[in-house]
Amino acid sequence: MSQRDDLLAGARRCLAEKGYARTTARDIAAASGAHLASIGYHFGSKDNLMNAAIMEATGEWGDTIEAAVEAASETEPTRRFEVWLDHLLAAIPGERDLLVASIQAFAQAQFDERMRTALAEGGGTARESFAAVLLGLPRDQVGPEERGSVGAAAQALILGLIVQSLIDPGAVPGSKALIAGLRGLTTSPDP
Repeated sequence: MSQRDDLLAGARRCLAEKGYARTTARDIAAASGAHLASIGYHFGSKDNLMNAAIMEATGEWGDTIEAAVEAASETEPTRRFEVWLDHLLAAIPGERDLLVASIQAFAQAQFDERMRTALAEGGGTARESFAAVLLGLPRDQVGPEERGSVGAAAQALILGLIVQSLIDPGAVPGSKALIAGLRGLTTSPDP
């Protein structure tokens, strides 16, 4: 591994252990085994390194979501949605550090235009993927309406599940309960 890679790995460890705001350049240097000055040489600043580490972590979570998309190849829409949710829900507990870094990225993006732009672009790609798999369409047939409705709803659901799993993991519902809840929200009660 190169020194740059060591710094990224150290920054990711610090994100998981201390969080964005409490991590110092010295913490990263110690966690990576690199010299303090190497942060400036490779990244320009500690904040640039932390942002790179967060973006790397967010990209890895995107890979996990892509795997869920690929796993949901069922033909019946509700079953496809259930398989997709099951895959994501199964991945969440093992990705706690990665998810903490991702949530920190969303908060930090408010102060970093490049990070906000990168996250927005990634979010657009994610919404397109979600809509494609959940509607059973090829990605090139997903239009703005599908991205903005099905894709956005799926993204909101995932982000909510992630936050809930970080705060109260025992309260995260399973796929069947989520589907029943969504049905309950979208159907009118009988008079």
